[in-house]
Amino acid sequence: MHHLRQYLAMSILVLGCAHLDANEPEPANPNFRFGNATKHLYKSTGSARLHLHCFFPPNHRSSDKRAAIVFFFGGSWINGTPQQFVPHCRHLASRGMVGITAEYRVKSRHGTSPFECVQDGKSAIRWLRRQATHLGIDQGRIAAGGGSAGGHVAAVAGNVRGLEDPNEDTSISSQPDALVLFNPVYDNGPGGYGHRQMQDRWRDISPLHNIRRGAPPTVVFLGTKDQLIPVSTAEKYKTLMVKAGSRCDLHLYENQTHGFFNWGRKNGRYAETLMAMDEFLVSLGWLTTTEHSE
Repeated sequence: MHHLRQYLAMSILVLGCAHLDANEPEPANPNFRFGNATKHLYKSTGSARLHLHCFFPPNHRSSDKRAAIVFFFGGSWINGTPQQFVPHCRHLASRGMVGITAEYRVKSRHGTSPFECVQDGKSAIRWLRRQATHLGIDQGRIAAGGGSAGGHVAAVAGNVRGLEDPNEDTSISSQPDALVLFNPVYDNGPGGYGHRQMQDRWRDISPLHNIRRGAPPTVVFLGTKDQLIPVSTAEKYKTLMVKAGSRCDLHLYENQTHGFFNWGRKNGRYAETLMAMDEFLVSLGWLTTTEHSE
């Protein structure tokens, strides 16, 4: 594990550790550009054409069967961009996984509710599983990740039944095989974040209230001073996961607030959370302890 941490520290330096200017739009920063990512249309609706931006390992072939992860951006189901997780995708591609950052509908651009957000998240996972053999992805090793509302999208896909697009072939599973959640919204019950938006349908969409046997192995990253997600919620989520027979690793970061995990966040913990994410994926057998590109 010590060698893994040394390797990761070096890879983070290569990716760049300069802080993101708070006044600069994210896409203008080279570390947030899609660059050589391939763009794939996974869903068309009356209001949107939604794409996945895929970062492949060096020398990747369609005949490969790589583990993959799709990330969903945060923004209270109102705004946000897929550029948020480009640094994570670049890192994982350098480590041998396929890193994907997803577009999905949000209120500011499409007039949608959180229910359409999670429906799109499930559509993205289903599309990846259906196209796995063409993309060189192992359809049994597709993780979902995200931050804040994007973590909610991922957690709903992992835990909540239903909320599927009725126009899709639901015989193809939309459940991810693992979850990587950064200060996720996962309690929509009374007193939880987003309860007002969910109204009387909160039980249908709240991950905390839908944990059952078969929930995918999960890692959660949360700051102890998160102003939106209490530590007690994360601890309750972990307790319910363990009770259901599923793994849930909880990493708490002292004095960190909401969004602390983002690349370029001043005084944040991007590097530490990246290392812990990597170690979680190594423990699943999805990554090796050293880089290997064929």
